[in-house]
Amino acid sequence: MQKVSVSRLVIGTVTSLFLALLSACTSAPKKAPSSSLPAAEVKKLQQMRLANQLPVPVHQVKRSQLKDTWGAARSQGRSHEGIDIIVPRGTKVLSTTEGLVADLRNNNLGGKVIWIMGPAGSWHYYAHLDGHKRGLQVGDYVKKGDVIGYVGNTGNARHTAPHLHYGIYLNGKGRNAVNPYPYLR
Repeated sequence: MQKVSVSRLVIGTVTSLFLALLSACTSAPKKAPSSSLPAAEVKKLQQMRLANQLPVPVHQVKRSQLKDTWGAARSQGRSHEGIDIIVPRGTKVLSTTEGLVADLRNNNLGGKVIWIMGPAGSWHYYAHLDGHKRGLQVGDYVKKGDVIGYVGNTGNARHTAPHLHYGIYLNGKGRNAVNPYPYLR
């Protein structure tokens, strides 16, 4: 009998701890997209609607010149979460929306990249850049059509023709990728 009571006590304690942990995780306030981003602009962007049509993010490229590369096979069993726009190195890259520059960095896949937090909490990813626009910094507010960088072939694209990889994510940075091709006009 004593073993049964101890087992029930342990199970009850573990269950209580699990429920308390679960409650703490689900009721915790959501963290802002980045502590370095101005809260007022983040809130403004989150309340805006993402347009159904966005401009092509490369200077002087028309939609008719685009090829839908969404979902194409990539290394290590990945599928392509964006569209590649092949143009000469140094071609201007333009922001497709107004938004906040949320991240500027180098990484293994994208090389030199820019993340912009846009309307409705959308995130816009510009990768394989030759460089960022001089003076561009995290926290800068950009308008649709502003120059943000220049086409290159950095990261895992170093053995390919220069191009812009452009991606759209609807549930936060790197989460819930959607095909940008239908958006671009």
